[in-house]
Amino acid sequence: MRIGILGTGGMADALGTQWRRAGHEVLAGSRSGGLREAAEFGTDAVLLALPYAAVVDVVAGLEDVLRGRVLIDCTNPVGPGFALLTAGGPAAAERIASATPAAPVVKAFNLCHVDVWRLTPPVFDGRPLAVPLCGDDEAALTVVRRLVRDLGCEPLTAGGLDRAGLLEATAALLIGLWVGEGADAQAIAPPLEFAGPLSSPSGPCAGSTACRCGSW
Repeated sequence: MRIGILGTGGMADALGTQWRRAGHEVLAGSRSGGLREAAEFGTDAVLLALPYAAVVDVVAGLEDVLRGRVLIDCTNPVGPGFALLTAGGPAAAERIASATPAAPVVKAFNLCHVDVWRLTPPVFDGRPLAVPLCGDDEAALTVVRRLVRDLGCEPLTAGGLDRAGLLEATAALLIGLWVGEGADAQAIAPPLEFAGPLSSPSGPCAGSTACRCGSW
């Protein structure tokens, strides 16, 4: 694949290096130069590895070039005090999609520190890292699933782009626990066999898509 990367920081370097190892062609550009060239290069995918504060304006300015490109949003709208800057919505990924309506957006790669993406592969206690994806375009999701697997990770279907805000809020929570408290945030989730019924909630809202009874 031909992958363009907007940004030249840690995420751009880590993911770009891994994708080059997997045999893909990668070109990165920074805000000081080369963004348009990177966007033009990424005929198969464009990774948005810019700070959240800049990314919407940048993609809006490149809308003509990004038309039809698969955009991968790994940004985290997290501010001082680990606050979610997009609380109340829309999510960062949705704002990007609004700025580039002709380019499908997939939210991915936002839950882990850059050093995790430098691991070859990211496997912990024999279990490959899982990467949740949010997006509405199946062809775009197929592209990103392949790129996830090329890192040695497993893609997870996390819903449409309307659920990207959940991924962003999860990142704010995890970063606050890891960095702010020095806590083992992974310990908040039990193993799958203890996660509860896999079919539907029990109790008065059984069968509902929005369980509020507390029994789930």
